[in-house]
Amino acid sequence: MHHPAGSVLVVGLGRFGGALARTLIELGTEVLAVDSDARLVQMHSIDLPHVAQVDATDLVALRQLGAHEFDTAVVAIGAGVESSVLVTTALLDLGIERVWAKAISDQHAKILERVGAHRVFRPEAEMGARVAHLVSGRVLEYLSLDEGFVLAEVVAPPSFVGRALGDIGLRATYRVTVVCVKHPGSTFTYAESSTIVRDGDLLVLAGAPGDVERFAQVR
Repeated sequence: MHHPAGSVLVVGLGRFGGALARTLIELGTEVLAVDSDARLVQMHSIDLPHVAQVDATDLVALRQLGAHEFDTAVVAIGAGVESSVLVTTALLDLGIERVWAKAISDQHAKILERVGAHRVFRPEAEMGARVAHLVSGRVLEYLSLDEGFVLAEVVAPPSFVGRALGDIGLRATYRVTVVCVKHPGSTFTYAESSTIVRDGDLLVLAGAPGDVERFAQVR
């Protein structure tokens, strides 16, 4: 089976892996989803066009499946640290350019990083952090791009209303950058130093998590 450029191999069809595969397909990405559990493969054969039962720790089986033709693979195995690490190692041995791997703990994440996973993620922890930020203050949206860099959408502090962004000294005072501004009833536009903050404006900030959180407390 030939896999076009941009196709993604998803290993593990638990709740996260299944949801990931379906979303990628909805976005127009061709996906091959695999799992060693025949029950899960059968269940997902209804909503996933390409699904197969295979032991993803077996290099021969992966080659026969054409796994080495993929540019990107996601190891979405939730339970079993050993299986997750073995599968990640096998995919790296096949020469796949981008191997993303799900971790269930800090220790698991460190092991995956040591064996060479290109990106390690912890969806439960990341979602927990995101919800905590949304609940704790004036943050409306929160997206972690890296361990030390986030984007956040906040309501402009009342003390900023009527002032130009360039006069507020955001970088010097708060160590954050306003990327976009949305005036009430309008759409987001790129922020400029001359942009005047209005009452009810939404600001998209970029910066370190702690700096963004501190800014969100400004009144």
